[in-house]
Amino acid sequence: MKRFIISLLAVLSASFAFGQHILTYQSYAKGVTEQDTTTVKVIENANYLKICTVEKMLSNPIPGYAESNTYVDYTHDSVYTILDFADGKYYSTSSLTKKDVVFSDKGHENLLGYDCHKYKTSINSNTIEVWMTESLGFAATPMPGLGRLKGVMVRCMRNGSYITDLNEVKEQKHSLVNLIPDYKGEHKSSRELSQLRKDKLIIRIPVFEDEQIHFAEYEPYTDEIPFDTVIHFSHGTLIVKRMNLPKLPAHYQIFAEIRQRSNGDAYDRSASVFIIPTEKALSFKDGLTKGIESLPTFVGKNGKEYQGIKAEKDYLPPVELVRFFTSFGAGHFNDRVQIDGLEWEDENYYKQEVSELRDRLRGDVLIGAFIGNYDKGGHKISMDLLAYPGDYEWKDKPLKQHSMPLFNTCNVLEMSGQNYGRLFATDSLEVEFELPDSIKNVQLRYISTGHGGWDNGDEFNPKENAIFIDGVKLFTHTPWRCDCATFRDQNPVSGNFWNGLSSSDYSRSGWCPGTATNPVYFDLSGLKPGKHTLRVAIAQGKDEGESFSHWMVSGMLLYEQTKDKK
Repeated sequence: MKRFIISLLAVLSASFAFGQHILTYQSYAKGVTEQDTTTVKVIENANYLKICTVEKMLSNPIPGYAESNTYVDYTHDSVYTILDFADGKYYSTSSLTKKDVVFSDKGHENLLGYDCHKYKTSINSNTIEVWMTESLGFAATPMPGLGRLKGVMVRCMRNGSYITDLNEVKEQKHSLVNLIPDYKGEHKSSRELSQLRKDKLIIRIPVFEDEQIHFAEYEPYTDEIPFDTVIHFSHGTLIVKRMNLPKLPAHYQIFAEIRQRSNGDAYDRSASVFIIPTEKALSFKDGLTKGIESLPTFVGKNGKEYQGIKAEKDYLPPVELVRFFTSFGAGHFNDRVQIDGLEWEDENYYKQEVSELRDRLRGDVLIGAFIGNYDKGGHKISMDLLAYPGDYEWKDKPLKQHSMPLFNTCNVLEMSGQNYGRLFATDSLEVEFELPDSIKNVQLRYISTGHGGWDNGDEFNPKENAIFIDGVKLFTHTPWRCDCATFRDQNPVSGNFWNGLSSSDYSRSGWCPGTATNPVYFDLSGLKPGKHTLRVAIAQGKDEGESFSHWMVSGMLLYEQTKDKK
């Protein structure tokens, strides 16, 4: 008993003598002089550690931000990570200190004023070098995931380039304190906690939820479009929803996430998700509620009328967010055909970044979704907007990125009489625009897909798209996808031919069944402020009987405002 009391007094006296230590570590890339560095603080007290990343003071943190602290209990061989969210909820995970990391001993070195023992290991193909010192008389590390080495970590270097250094050690003398809180919140696995932290930072905005897009009889809608109500137009093949979207800071990356499945239609169909600009006197909304005859009309040399396809003085065309194509029957027809080695997907999934159109995705917004089809079952579609932060601070600054819609030949009012984009056989598409002062990084965002589904149709034959600015041919682009066979498992009722190919395998003009089409970008930064003309010319193929080719092209200018708008 006497021996036990003496031992206990020795431990307590050591604790009082050395007290609590506060260590500051900084991480940086080797050789990079101007950069953001990460600061980590480690508090050590009597075999306990508290590890926290030191962020600058956040006056306005983003939604979902959590304070995160990691605790190490060397006495009980345990590691805890606790997330503290602004809503008052706590979540934690626990594990044992790692013992499976094997280090080789590389001898002694003097580093940052400390006599160190150097160790080396490899984790997931990364070379890790660690310098530890025992001269401070206690153990501490900002990286418990590397296991337990004797002493205090002075440096960790990954792949010879990314370094974490011990910058400062302070001592605070006071009584023994268990740094680990008694209440640790709801327990999660390490994987669950990591995912929870990410999920709470993402802003998810539901737009459409399992909405049907099909060919049916709907009463014409002629009233003002209300908020948060999905309305069908053009015999049900087009849905529109009015929403009030948050004005997100520029550091957020915004994605459109779309899920679609067949609800009875077996074919690959053209589809588009778009924004309807309403800042001009006339908008595409008028075409929805008042009829397509209310839209500005271009009459081609072939005598056909093309309604609402390009910008005019008092009109802007729809702004295309995502062009996508349904597959041959994913979901509804999965039990129709069985092929060895293939398991059909239940739905088609499309996810595309639309951050560059953030000026159109804020405030009072009309969002439309179109799938061209003639089937009473049609398709089901769900869509969310996802915003991923690039900073922990909200940073509500004036928006610098802007867009200027120029043209869009996607005939989303097809079932109301809007013509296919067949004008390129006899005409080019020309539009006038005016560049304002004080802008930079001007680009044309261009989406193009060719259609005409027979051997000589433009769907199956590469065609050059030429872009002219002020009469000068500046860019050419030939839309073509030759990877369509990759998506065979999304096309259960695609036709199968004698030679082993499926119709969904065939290369196409900028698209594949079950995929989204990527925009292409053309640099127009050399253009001066003022008026200009842009012209799109495509060598569209000839009609054959009742078969014809057409092109769905959309384009808009993207630019940055260098001076705040008044």
